[in-house]
Amino acid sequence: MQKLFKPFFFSTPVLLLSSGCRHLDNIGYSPKTSPVTFLQDQHYIKIAAGDFSFIWSQPTSTIIVFFVGLFSMYVGYTFIRNRKKQQSKLWWGIGLLLTGLGALFAGTSYQALGYEIKCNGREFCTWTSWWEIIYMLLSVPGMNAFLVATAYTNAKGNFRKAIIAYTLINTIGYSILLLYGALFAVKFAVSFECMSLISTPSVIFLLLLHTTSYAKNKDKMNLLLLNTWLIFVAVGITYGAYLGSGIGASLWQKGIWFTENDVLHVGMICWIYYLFKKLPNAIVDLD
Repeated sequence: MQKLFKPFFFSTPVLLLSSGCRHLDNIGYSPKTSPVTFLQDQHYIKIAAGDFSFIWSQPTSTIIVFFVGLFSMYVGYTFIRNRKKQQSKLWWGIGLLLTGLGALFAGTSYQALGYEIKCNGREFCTWTSWWEIIYMLLSVPGMNAFLVATAYTNAKGNFRKAIIAYTLINTIGYSILLLYGALFAVKFAVSFECMSLISTPSVIFLLLLHTTSYAKNKDKMNLLLLNTWLIFVAVGITYGAYLGSGIGASLWQKGIWFTENDVLHVGMICWIYYLFKKLPNAIVDLD
């Protein structure tokens, strides 16, 4: 039973359904990373119960990212529960549900079971996994859901239709690119950087739209929405600055585990809390 249970527990349903598509495993770290080296570069705990055991990678980071996912889904639920026929609130809720669920998939592979999924039983660790592909498949539609919500708060007629059409094209186009990268081992296509690049035009558009709308109307809703995306950008800049500084590696040499991903996820908790406190009672459909 143990021999049957462990492989099943550490497999993704998509991987099982795509058993013939093993090309994703061909994307490795550069330089190649052995399972031993993988563990040396991070904090981990070995958990054992009888004959069953597994490596819990980055336990503190796991707790943080799982909290992000669950908190995001809870806030998304509150938006939908209290939407009062407002399409903008519905789409904010959908976006938060998708990104929250994506965070749970990401946390499973990047953090909690990273060793088990990408290293255990291999000579060299794989760079990514289907868990991470699913995370990205959920995250970009989540971002686009926020854009649809803005179409209802800040646009009418053909302008609204154009925004919604863009989100559909962007979601489908990225999903095709991502799956192509997964099936044919194209590293950049399945990277976090590619996902961020695909989403960047939406963030820039939202900043410009809410800036011009607030400058014109001096209204509370657009001010809060502008602040929403300024905080989002600030979180991204802080993540990039921490990553480039090498502080995380320096701290780990002293036995303190706090990575750039932890900075990102703590920032996301602050961002979601802002949404929770400020937006539900402020956003309304334009018509």
